[in-house]
Amino acid sequence: MHTHEARLDALRKELAHQGLDGFVIPISDEHMSEYVGAYAQRLAWLTGFGGSAGSAVVLKDKAAIFIDGRYTLQVRDQVDGRLYEYQSVPQTSIAAWLGANAPEGARIGYDAWLHSKGWAEGVAKALAGRNAALVAVDANPVDAVWQDRPAPSLAPALVHDDAHAGQPGHEKRAGVAEWLAAQKLDAAVISALDSIAWLLNVRGTDVERTPVALSYVLAHADGTADLFIAEEKVTPELVAHLGNAVRIQPREAFLAALHALSGKKVAVDPERAVAAIFAALEQAGATVVPLTDPTVLPKAIKNPVEQAGHKAAQSRDGAAVSRFLHWVSSEAPKGGVTELAASDRLEAFRAEGGLLRDLSFDTISGAGPNGAVVHYRVSPETNRPLEPNSVYLVDSGGQYVDGTTDITRTVWIGPDAPPAEVKDRFTRVLKGHIALARAVFPKGTAGSQLDSFARQFLWQAGLDYAHGTGHGVGSFLSVHEGPQRIAKAAGGQAGTGQDLVPGMILSNEPGYYKTGAYGIRIENLILVEKREIPGAESEFYAFETLTHVPIERALVDVALLTAEEREWWNAYHARTREVLGPQLSGADLAWLEAACAPL
Repeated sequence: MHTHEARLDALRKELAHQGLDGFVIPISDEHMSEYVGAYAQRLAWLTGFGGSAGSAVVLKDKAAIFIDGRYTLQVRDQVDGRLYEYQSVPQTSIAAWLGANAPEGARIGYDAWLHSKGWAEGVAKALAGRNAALVAVDANPVDAVWQDRPAPSLAPALVHDDAHAGQPGHEKRAGVAEWLAAQKLDAAVISALDSIAWLLNVRGTDVERTPVALSYVLAHADGTADLFIAEEKVTPELVAHLGNAVRIQPREAFLAALHALSGKKVAVDPERAVAAIFAALEQAGATVVPLTDPTVLPKAIKNPVEQAGHKAAQSRDGAAVSRFLHWVSSEAPKGGVTELAASDRLEAFRAEGGLLRDLSFDTISGAGPNGAVVHYRVSPETNRPLEPNSVYLVDSGGQYVDGTTDITRTVWIGPDAPPAEVKDRFTRVLKGHIALARAVFPKGTAGSQLDSFARQFLWQAGLDYAHGTGHGVGSFLSVHEGPQRIAKAAGGQAGTGQDLVPGMILSNEPGYYKTGAYGIRIENLILVEKREIPGAESEFYAFETLTHVPIERALVDVALLTAEEREWWNAYHARTREVLGPQLSGADLAWLEAACAPL
């Protein structure tokens, strides 16, 4: 079954065999992870789509693939339009499409281990209008026809020691136990992999780009916990690290453990736990209390050890990225450097330090028009050269045991001067980046209230970008971490979302994308910190910029910058020279000094 058409045909036969009229295929795993292991890449296997977010619905006579604005161009390159209709989210949804397209009285299947309870309720409601039903399958029909499907990873779970975690696991468990007691609950289901990693101070290699170990945790009000994990993953070091208060059980015992919570009050996070977990607890007669996973906020607020580790990782990473940018500036104008060659070279620079564990996501290496594809992923089919006199966008990051990095730089490949339009757009993005970096705001401010700081200069020219301005970042964990973010408020309500508090790390990444021409993004990571203001009548916060790598001066229209913006630029580059200078030498250092010279 080498063609996607043959795979779709095989799935339809399996659906008929299971008595289903349709099936929904998300990119998801049993933990609602953003990035999933190879065993869970069902959508990619079925359709060819390589993005990190999307779903498909297969009916007997038609099918559709649902993607958001990041993947509008990519989906057309990768997925056969004869087999699947392209549907844009949030303009439509699976629920709306099924409400319009499901046959009267149909049985539409879904895997309750791959979807949230809220999603299932919404789709079931939409189907009811056609007397159709959403049916939880016992066995995923994609798995039945995916003959060479990889097995879930059995790599050992790794201890994340206190020297990097900054707080021992027993203290974290005690914090969860206090929370449970305050809520008068018996236990909490912790099913998000990064939450488990943080709570127990463990890491792993089971998911590319995110250092987590496949497992589940039940945390109890007495401070103990049960860890459900494949026996092959358990080492003597792990057992010693977890101690007696964490009971290690086989992964397949998790469902029975949920069924054993009859009569108990159990917290489950509706955003992070799959529908099957709710169903199992409800069947068992437990009282399910939908609450946000109690590790989410403490994980987001980095302790002093994590903050120091992050700065060390950023410094090391910044030197590698700077060496790469110097290499691009000298090699690309000659011709012959491609997007793939560039991303490989960047990974090599990161790896030379000997401390890189993994990339934090697949490098976005976008030359010319490919840079306008917001979440572009270079492949042999799309690989373009970095042509002389064009824009090149590179968004990349590293996983180090002391921190997770994420940085975007947009550069001009010479030798000629860039066009006025490109400089104007770049400078508007830069002005927004600086406005957010310099923001000062009172306690109780949500990221949605700061989002327009970064967009205002684009808006003045009738321009915008279709992604958020900032996401949280983990500590040797997920590069996209909640609950904090800087983005337009959902439903247009100002002030929705998580307040920003000191210790949170976010990205600052405004952009501009001209389809078919070029993309621009400038991304640094920023740390929320207290700001002392003489005479302030309440507590105020600001950001410390953590990422230090030169920003492309050839693309700046200095005439568009205010005195304060030039001052920020000069201070930022002076600090970049301080942080990176001692790590570079020879031609790399000379390049850095020229790139960091005052405007």
